[in-house]
Amino acid sequence: MKKILVVDDDRNISELLRLYLEKEGFETVLAYDGMEALDCFTVENPDMILLDIMLPKMDGWQVCRQIRKSSNVPIIMLTAKGETFDKILGLDLGADDYVVKPFDAKEVVARVKAIFRRTNPVEPDIKEVSYDKLTVNLSNYDMTVDGKHVDTPPKELELIYHLASNPNKVFTRNQLLDEVWGFDYYGDSRTVDVHVKRLREKLDGVSDMWSLKTVWGVGYKFETK
Repeated sequence: MKKILVVDDDRNISELLRLYLEKEGFETVLAYDGMEALDCFTVENPDMILLDIMLPKMDGWQVCRQIRKSSNVPIIMLTAKGETFDKILGLDLGADDYVVKPFDAKEVVARVKAIFRRTNPVEPDIKEVSYDKLTVNLSNYDMTVDGKHVDTPPKELELIYHLASNPNKVFTRNQLLDEVWGFDYYGDSRTVDVHVKRLREKLDGVSDMWSLKTVWGVGYKFETK
């Protein structure tokens, strides 16, 4: 049974999410402030975290930052703030998705299931692409750069795998949202830019045989020589 840590100081929201998640067969653990969230994360070892931003003691951004120092557990940010800056900041800190309040609990559950489907593929086939000094394995969600394992959040890994599986093909941002994030994602195209930026921090300069290229006015491609 998958375990989900729900972090929100609004107890009504927490209990509502618990009701819907447990109805779908998930085990849930609740925390009501940032410090308690970190304690629960350490003790409970959840498979996913639903994390509010505006929390007592330590805000959701700080919690996300601390968790990302040691874990790539999927994180969905819950926020009453709908501004693009807040969304981009959460993604830049390593969150996998975000939901803006007020939200439909059924939508949150759908996003939880979608992330689990992507991070726990049922296909037995090994999904791996390899280039000079780069191997991306989608079966075990692992990326090796110049012979070393590089911690990579699930969505970043799915994005580089998709691009590297289609070398020299140009994808628009909307195509990448459809094909990597899936039909149930409702974010804007700058989400792709954030993930490409983070991948470049890990990959730029590694090899002169390939690169993650911007095609101005169109989108991105994994260019090989």
